[in-house]
Amino acid sequence: MPELKLKTVTRTQGNNRALKDGVVTPRTFAFDFVEVDPLIAAFRRMVRGNEFDVCEMAITTYICAKAHAKPMTAVPVFLVRAFHHGAILINTKAGIRTPKDLEGGKVGVNRGYTVTTGVWARSVLQDEHGVDPSKITWVLSGDEHVAEYRAPANVVPIEKGKNIGDMLASGELVAAIGVEVKSPDVSPLIPDALEAGLTALRRRGHYPINHTVVIKDEMIAKHPHLAADVFDAFARAKRRYVEDLKAGKIDKPTEVDEVHRRVMEITGEALPYGIAPNRNVIDELIRHALTQGIISKPVTAEELFAPSTRVLVG
Repeated sequence: MPELKLKTVTRTQGNNRALKDGVVTPRTFAFDFVEVDPLIAAFRRMVRGNEFDVCEMAITTYICAKAHAKPMTAVPVFLVRAFHHGAILINTKAGIRTPKDLEGGKVGVNRGYTVTTGVWARSVLQDEHGVDPSKITWVLSGDEHVAEYRAPANVVPIEKGKNIGDMLASGELVAAIGVEVKSPDVSPLIPDALEAGLTALRRRGHYPINHTVVIKDEMIAKHPHLAADVFDAFARAKRRYVEDLKAGKIDKPTEVDEVHRRVMEITGEALPYGIAPNRNVIDELIRHALTQGIISKPVTAEELFAPSTRVLVG
């Protein structure tokens, strides 16, 4: 058994289950898994306290953290991906006939402005519907994981004592992102959201990344081969999952498994790891992080990931 043990947080799911179960093991270290529920609490603890050696993290939180010199570096392992066309709900009495009608209105955002779902949902509005996000007032229900981050002027906190869902249902907000609301006056802005996402994948390679994996910089400095080994371990676990998915061996497939299967029908690969097969979507995310004010200076994909992993594909 390797002597090096890394305190690690990652939520159990199909593509990392073999790591959590011990079926796949790293070559030069051992994972010491810590369960954090909800997972977003681990993002904050890592960003603010550098608490874990290895941590699953929302990718826009990481991009923002990196811009503020947080001592962590990602490997191009993308544990969670999703389409966000269905994340935008509208009040049906607010006069929103097309996405462009959101301009000039107030739109709620679950938690912080840098939350990945919000970034990708705003990108859909901009790229597919010509919406200018700077012409919308974004109302946040929470704060940011990166405490030093300062949002653009059109981003405001929710009024004390109010709730995003209630504000949407009452019409105080014309729309909201990333919330669940049961009201006859609330419906999705974009119908048939999954099909809209798959269409975007076919047309322009739009396959959003939600979560990556980061490593504490001091561990990378002490162990030059560590980042590549972390990548390799996650990639081997993912390949087992994808093989089972292709063979129909997943017991009780989830909605996520079904999305992966649909993606595979289009691209041949449900969850590609590495910069090369994901360069377009990484560049797309960086572009929106810049235009939305998540970061103030452009970065390259290579700058975001550990040098030893930049050419790896898994």
